[in-house]
Amino acid sequence: MPNSKQARDSHGRFKSDNRTRNRSIAAGAVLAVGAGLAAALWRGWVKMPRGPWMADTEGHEAPDLALDAAKPGTDRAPEDFRPDPEAIPTAAEREALRPASVH
Repeated sequence: MPNSKQARDSHGRFKSDNRTRNRSIAAGAVLAVGAGLAAALWRGWVKMPRGPWMADTEGHEAPDLALDAAKPGTDRAPEDFRPDPEAIPTAAEREALRPASVH
């Protein structure tokens, strides 16, 4: 005999209880997503940030990119070797600076 507390539909038939099925589907979906994420992490498809305590397995240190590294090309030339900003260019210098398409 069926459970007397079970709900009936408008035709008097017992309604099916889908709670167990719904929980099984949800648990399966959670496991599938977890397995996919685990596989992606294991294969290296997802890059996780590394903390300073973890060994850096990729490459080597880049001393030229360090914050305190020298930055060549940012120092100005000595005063004797700087161009005169008020000098008037000669005709040859103007010709050398003219675009190639202009005649």
